[in-house]
Amino acid sequence: MTPSPAPLLAADRVRLYLTLVPYLLERGQVTVDEAAADFGVTPAELRAMVEKLTVIGLPGDSGYWQLPQEMFDIDWGLLEEHDIIEITNDVALRRVPRLTAREAAALLTGLQMVASVPAVAESGLVAGLMAKLARGAADAPPALVVAPPAVSEVQEVVSRALQEGVAVTFQYQAPDAAPTTRTVDPMQIRIDDGQWYLQGWCHLRTATRTFHLDRVSDPALTDIAITHADATVPAEVGADDAAAGEVTVRVPERMASLIGSFPQEEIDRYGGQVTLRIRMADPRGIKRIAARFGGALEVLHPPLARDTTREWAAAGLDLYAATDAVDV
Repeated sequence: MTPSPAPLLAADRVRLYLTLVPYLLERGQVTVDEAAADFGVTPAELRAMVEKLTVIGLPGDSGYWQLPQEMFDIDWGLLEEHDIIEITNDVALRRVPRLTAREAAALLTGLQMVASVPAVAESGLVAGLMAKLARGAADAPPALVVAPPAVSEVQEVVSRALQEGVAVTFQYQAPDAAPTTRTVDPMQIRIDDGQWYLQGWCHLRTATRTFHLDRVSDPALTDIAITHADATVPAEVGADDAAAGEVTVRVPERMASLIGSFPQEEIDRYGGQVTLRIRMADPRGIKRIAARFGGALEVLHPPLARDTTREWAAAGLDLYAATDAVDV
């Protein structure tokens, strides 16, 4: 003889009610016996729970009174005559927030950019997400087409290295430095401000590094298995072998807007001068910004940025000197 199920505790009943409604909505129509078996209760207990659903609903304006459309309801005829359960009023559970057409278009555009990463595109995840977003919008999103740049050989090789679990080797040309041959355990490819980067464990530097893919050439797979997949990936994009992160400068207030769109933080403002902390992938790039100021920008920190800017300016002056020495 099969033992009867133990009586349901109050906490168990609450959990059952929380899952019963989604279950019934998904099934559409289900017999009492089948639902009872799925929930591990007797048919009589399940029938009692279903009947009690009709006194549950949205709170009224005063917390006491509810309109009929604010209550759960079932098809009583099906239940009484055929022991079949069907919810006929779901109390707005299907009325989930919907994206506007413009919101859906913005998300779809971002997903099209992500799809340009070979490893991501091949997984099929992006296509599924895009289809769900299009269906879930309140109105049909406008037809937007994002044309990402062609996938480079570097991206292809790095993606294969990630998939096959092997290190990749390449030539890397950092700014103002001689090219070096690197062997890297790839961790991830990421895009930041429209620029592609590889982050991974560099065997030469024995540390995690970030490489700008535009500076990578001659990529090739190795037969070296990745051994540093669990290394910490840098949170910020920074150039390899540089004090990547921040550059501190002082400029006249009236010219501060020439810094452009680089993320920046004001440190001090005094005597018509403003001191700014600028976040840059490579501090040596500040020399190109300095050219906009005609000598009015002073690089304060780090030393690498100061030295690079000074040498770059001196090289420019030498060119003028060489021109003046030519007898025309």
